[in-house]
Amino acid sequence: MYQLYLVLQARALTSQTAESDAIRFLVGTQSLKFDNQIHIIDFDDENNIISKSVLQHQAGEIWHISASPADKAVLTTCYNKSEAPALSLSQLGASVFPAQVVSSESRVVTCGAVWRMPPEWESGSHESPDDPHNSHNPQNLELLCHLDNSSHGNASCVLWEPMGDGKHVISLADNHALLWDLTESSTQATISSSATLEGKGQLKFTAGKWSPHHNCTQLATANDTAIRGWDLRTMSQIYCIENAHGQLVRDLDFNPNKQYYLASCGDDCKVKFWDVRNINEPVKTLEEHSHWVWSVRFNHSHDQLVLTGSSDSRVILSNMVSISSEPFGHLVDDDDLSDGEDNHQDEKTKEPLQDSIISTYEEHEDSVYAVEWSSADPWLFASLSYDGRLVINRVPRALKYHILL
Repeated sequence: MYQLYLVLQARALTSQTAESDAIRFLVGTQSLKFDNQIHIIDFDDENNIISKSVLQHQAGEIWHISASPADKAVLTTCYNKSEAPALSLSQLGASVFPAQVVSSESRVVTCGAVWRMPPEWESGSHESPDDPHNSHNPQNLELLCHLDNSSHGNASCVLWEPMGDGKHVISLADNHALLWDLTESSTQATISSSATLEGKGQLKFTAGKWSPHHNCTQLATANDTAIRGWDLRTMSQIYCIENAHGQLVRDLDFNPNKQYYLASCGDDCKVKFWDVRNINEPVKTLEEHSHWVWSVRFNHSHDQLVLTGSSDSRVILSNMVSISSEPFGHLVDDDDLSDGEDNHQDEKTKEPLQDSIISTYEEHEDSVYAVEWSSADPWLFASLSYDGRLVINRVPRALKYHILL
């Protein structure tokens, strides 16, 4: 276990996905008093050393961060900014100082944008984090383009097309799902299509996940207690799980190896696993957390490994082998068995392995808002709590070898 304190509060975490030969995580901070930052966390697993570099994100406090799957220097953020309404002189009044009116009437909006790191940050050849020049005068991110969702509402997240060329993103803004096309240099974004969540009241998307299956033509979203599936070719709804959770749904994730399997978590303290072909009941439910569950992630390589993070300050690693792509472990080809071993081996491989809680991690002292697997090392993961503590852990060695062997 390795820990790092970021000083500022934070809740946005992602792993670098493009050219993932190095273990790198990106963290976005949430401060009302200071300029916000992107922290680049590099982990040297040979020497067990964590290094941190800082880039300024002066646009506002960061609620969501996501890394491009095609360019390791490009990322998106959703962030807050104050927006003052345009007022006429007659509205201001002769005796009122305009700044007073702006401060009382200004509203906070959440925007999305695409950014690029400075070139020297891409390869890890930047200055040492101990260098005083680096820590006191951090460089700024380069703004590539705004995802201008002002006419559609507040952005909750931006999703890159999985395994794509970095030219397509989806932003969820209030009750709108907007599909954007980015230019080659990501300096311009245009909306190619959109879908609107319709119904009574003020409906708002709280989470979303772009499916890596079906040629990346499907999207899952959460709003209130419901989960919906969308066909991106027609931007139409294809399924709806009305009361997926007893309270607000916080996060979603697709099983990378089973195309119809989706995980969800929420304020009812539960983690649920769904086969979206049969939405009447979840195929499995976990009830190990004692407070809201904010984040759920399947392991990219070994989908029986599932991470969850909660505001009970705990991270739980579960072995959901019964609903994984290898419920019987590694099956042995019959041709490889001698006649005398056939019966014994058949009995052994036909018995499903048991689901279990592998480990509960209690290094955090505040709400854990995000958990992420490393894209470079399938046995390593990070968790982030609101007090700015980032913890990097490994899957227990005994389980790793049990899965591999």
